[in-house]
Amino acid sequence: MTSAREPLVVGKGSYVFLVVAGLVTLPGMYLGITHLTVAPVLGAIVFGVAIFGAAFILSWAAEAAEIDISESLAVAILALVAVLPEYAVDFVFTWKAGQEGIGGPSTHYAIANMTGANRLLVGVGWPAVLFVYVWARKKQELILDESQKVEIFYLAMATLYSFTIPLKGSLNLIDMVILVSIFVMYTRRIAQMPVVEPEFVGPVRILANMKDLPRRLLTALFFIWAGVAIFLVAEPFAESLVETGAQLGVSQFLLVQWLAPLASESPEFIIAITWALRGNGQSAIKALISSKVNQWTLLIGTIPLVFAVSSGTFWHPFELDGVQVHELVLTAAQSIFAVGILINMSLHKWEGVMLVVLFTAQLVVSEIRLEVTVVYIVLALVFHWLHRKDLLPAMRMGLGLKSKSGG
Repeated sequence: MTSAREPLVVGKGSYVFLVVAGLVTLPGMYLGITHLTVAPVLGAIVFGVAIFGAAFILSWAAEAAEIDISESLAVAILALVAVLPEYAVDFVFTWKAGQEGIGGPSTHYAIANMTGANRLLVGVGWPAVLFVYVWARKKQELILDESQKVEIFYLAMATLYSFTIPLKGSLNLIDMVILVSIFVMYTRRIAQMPVVEPEFVGPVRILANMKDLPRRLLTALFFIWAGVAIFLVAEPFAESLVETGAQLGVSQFLLVQWLAPLASESPEFIIAITWALRGNGQSAIKALISSKVNQWTLLIGTIPLVFAVSSGTFWHPFELDGVQVHELVLTAAQSIFAVGILINMSLHKWEGVMLVVLFTAQLVVSEIRLEVTVVYIVLALVFHWLHRKDLLPAMRMGLGLKSKSGG
């Protein structure tokens, strides 16, 4: 696609917004590079503002990238970069676990952080986007685009495989190969999706008015700038929040499982909610589903590799105890229920309420997590049965096969 298009009107506010978004990342990046010690509360603010600015830069880069590549691939790149904080935090815990040995506190923290991030994404992120969208557009549901069957299919594949991990009680390099392969197949498939130029608003119009080469270079720079900013501030941001909570007497395990992931997931939440407010609910939910796919494949799949390198025992698996097994089963159960909800290509308000209620129940009353797991699985079976006619089309779309009608 070329840049031969009518020039878009760009207001002065767009330039100001763009400059401000870049400037607010600088203090956090500076502290991340120099490792200067600041008060936990101040650190949380500085690093949080940096993530906020980087999130906006990422969203503009993703929208501009849709001129040259498919929306699905652009959003997947955005989701991968936006979730860098979660990778950084979890890899730190996994690396420490390899050095401490199985049974050390970091082993628990690595799984807690990963499962907490996954459940937050589905139990809070998806409903938040849905509720913002239906409020902004005065609708009862969010209708997904047909192309999103690809994300749903690969999320289903990863989720079904994830049930094998708690069954054998460990994460090993075979899991890594399978899960990373699913991610590679997913990326390859979305790269084949058609390119459709979106409507541009705000600072992204500056990029859209450029010729091909400078636009592509600047778009790449935006991705790199935001990615570096997020990578530099992710760990100190999470640590600042954890230290702040610890000073208030909050359990460190709970902070690692819920507060740190909430902080590290904030870039993608900000991007998705911003898009939903603008009425672009499809792209918003696509970004969060894509993020779920890459966390449920690439993030989980690389944990045994990081552990093996850190521990120096390359073939030693990342072994799970009873608590970690339960956490993984609950997370997988929520995921398969989420797939069941989405398989008919819509997300209704009452389905969003179900996601929030079940997530809140297991969060507030930890003693009923087994019961919530059973509810997730039962509801998943019900929804998959109700939407069974949509299963085959999603599979065909995911594999890139033509429909029976030849479409």
